[in-house]
Amino acid sequence: MASIYNLFVINKSGGLIFYKDYGSTGRLDTNDSLRLASLWHSMHAISIQLSPTPGCTGMEVLEADTFDLHCFQSLTGTKLFVASEPGAPGITALLKTIYELYADYVLKNPFYEVEMPIRCELFEYNLLQAIRREKYSVGGR
Repeated sequence: MASIYNLFVINKSGGLIFYKDYGSTGRLDTNDSLRLASLWHSMHAISIQLSPTPGCTGMEVLEADTFDLHCFQSLTGTKLFVASEPGAPGITALLKTIYELYADYVLKNPFYEVEMPIRCELFEYNLLQAIRREKYSVGGR
């Protein structure tokens, strides 16, 4: 069973609007999660400009020795990215499922203001259920 460590949702201007830590060790504090989200947003934007391929939409995967960062960017510019164990299968499909949950439980919520931090229990509950349904572990590193 592959492990998911963190989930980030970044608005189109690069602000962190949702963060969930699923690891039991090496947790990120608030400042570190904000820094990482800002760094990823910047690297994603730079990769679009530096790409030799016309029509490039930015980095989708950053592979490191101890983790992988997978990114999904919606048409509205909202980015979701997941830190997972190296070589975890099916993360792209999981990110698309998470975006569908975001659209259903956050964007359709009449009390949610677009681009603001996400505070929605139904989103978090269904997010955890989707991760478990896809057979990912949400604890431990």
